[in-house]
Amino acid sequence: MKKIIVIGSGFAGLSAASFMAKAGWKTIVLEKHITPGGRARQLKGEDFRFDMGPSWYWMPDVYERYFNAFGKKVSDYYTLKRLDPSYRVVWPKNENNSGKSQIASNITGSDLLQDHETDIPADLEELKKIFEQWEPGAGGKLDAFLAEARIKYETGMQNLVYKPGLSLKEYADKDTLSKILRLDIFTSLKKHIRKYFKHPRIRQLLEFPGLFLGALPKDTPALYSLMNYADMIGGTWYPDGGMYSVVLGMYSLAQELGVEFYFEMEVTGFRIKEDNIKSVFCNSFTFEADLVINSADYNFVEQKLLPEKFRMYTSAYWEKRKMAPSCLVYYIGIDKKLKKAIHHTLFFDSSFDRHAKEIYKTKSWPDEPLFYVSVTSVTDRSVAPEGYENLFFLVPVAAGLTGDTEEMREKYFDRILERFEKHIGEKIKSSIVFKDSFAYSDFVEEYNSFKGNAYGLANTLLQTAVFKPSCKSSKINNLYFTGQLTVPGPGVPPCLISGEVVAGVANSEHLNHQP
Repeated sequence: MKKIIVIGSGFAGLSAASFMAKAGWKTIVLEKHITPGGRARQLKGEDFRFDMGPSWYWMPDVYERYFNAFGKKVSDYYTLKRLDPSYRVVWPKNENNSGKSQIASNITGSDLLQDHETDIPADLEELKKIFEQWEPGAGGKLDAFLAEARIKYETGMQNLVYKPGLSLKEYADKDTLSKILRLDIFTSLKKHIRKYFKHPRIRQLLEFPGLFLGALPKDTPALYSLMNYADMIGGTWYPDGGMYSVVLGMYSLAQELGVEFYFEMEVTGFRIKEDNIKSVFCNSFTFEADLVINSADYNFVEQKLLPEKFRMYTSAYWEKRKMAPSCLVYYIGIDKKLKKAIHHTLFFDSSFDRHAKEIYKTKSWPDEPLFYVSVTSVTDRSVAPEGYENLFFLVPVAAGLTGDTEEMREKYFDRILERFEKHIGEKIKSSIVFKDSFAYSDFVEEYNSFKGNAYGLANTLLQTAVFKPSCKSSKINNLYFTGQLTVPGPGVPPCLISGEVVAGVANSEHLNHQP
C-alpha cells in the first residue's frame, strides 16, 4: 500500500487525510503540536476551556455533507444547537435616527435612537420587522436581497467551490458559465448592498462578514453576499463543547478510517529526488512518502522548506498578496456569572470605516477598534466552572502588524474591556481569574503564519479560484497544498472543502500508484 504524508491536522489536513484514507492510501498525519486541530486547538486553564481559533459555526450543510461522504452524520460525533438570537450588535450611543453618529449635545433626545443594541433573531420574519423599523420597506427588500444571495450560495456550492482551480477550463461548461454571469463578480459588495438599502445599520450589518473576508466592502466581489444567506438563512449554530468538538469528531472519524497521527512532529525539510518528495524530515525522525499533502502554512513550506528551484512562487509574489486580517485575541475566565451577556456580541460602537481602513489601507494599530466577544459559557456549562464565565475577545488587526508587546496587548485589553463593562453594566476586571492572549507573534511562532495572518488571503476577484496559489505543485510531482491560502479560501467550511478537493486531485493523478 502506498503511503501519503499529510502535514498538519487543522480542518483542511483532517479532511484531506480522511479522504485519502477512504481512497485506500496508508495515511500518516504529522502535527507540530501535542493535539489535533491546528489553529482550532483548545486552550485549557483553571478548569476553563476555550476554542483558540474559530468560534462561529455557519454553513451547517457543508459539515453534514462532509460526514455524509463517509456514511456518517454530524450527530454521530457532536450535538448542535441553533443560537437564538444569532448574535447581538452594539451600536454607537450618540446615533440619530438616520443611523449616523452625532455629538449628543447637538441633537434632541427625541432624535436619538434608543436601541443601542440589536439582538439579531434566528427567525427571518422577526429580522424583517427590525429592518422595517430602521428603514420602511427594508423587510421586503431583504427578501429580494436574500433570494439573490441564495442563487450565489447554491451556485457557489454546486458549481464553484468544489473545483480545484487548476485551469479556467474547469469553469467553461455552459451550465457553470451561465450561472457565473449571475454572481455579480464584477460588482463590489458595497455597491450591491447600497442598491437595496439606505440605512447605515443595515448596510453595516450586511457588510460585517466582509471584515473577515479580507478586503474593504468596496473591494470585495458582490458574490460574497452569499455569506449573508449563510448567516440569516443557514443560521448561527453551536456544537456542544465548542468548535473543538468538531475537531475531535473529524479526528475520531480519521482514526476509524485508519489514519495514523504523530504529534509533536514539526516538519523541517524534505528529501527530493527526480522531482518527487521521497522523505519528510521532522525532529530526529524521517518518514518515507509516495505523496505529500501540505496543510500547514503554504508560504512557510514553499518558501522556507523547499529549495529555491522547487518553489512555484517568488518572495515578491507573496509580498503582493492581499491578506485577510490577523487578530488580537484574549481568553478570559471570571469568577462570577454575567447578567446581560449572550453567546456572540459584535461591538460596532465605533467607526466601522475607520477600523476597516486601519486594517486594509494604513495597516496600523487601530484607534478605537470594533471587536467581538463570545461568552460560550452562557450556552454551554461545560466550558467553565459552576458559577463562572468564559469570555473570548477578538480585535481584527492588519496582517503583518508587528509590535504586539505585552504592553500593547494590555493597552487594547483595557480599552475593549471598558467598553464591554459599560455595555453589560457591571465590572469584571477584578473578577478575572484566568487570562491569556494570542496575537501576531504567536501566529508566527505557533503556526509559521505568513505575516501572522489569522484568516488567509483576502477574497478579492484576483485572488479567487485560478488566481489563488495552486493546490498542486508545478515543480514537484507528488506535492499538493490544502487550506486557507489555496482553494477555495478562508473559513472552516472552505477548509473542509479544500481537503476534499485536493485529495480528489491527488488521488486521481496517482491512481496508477495504488495496488
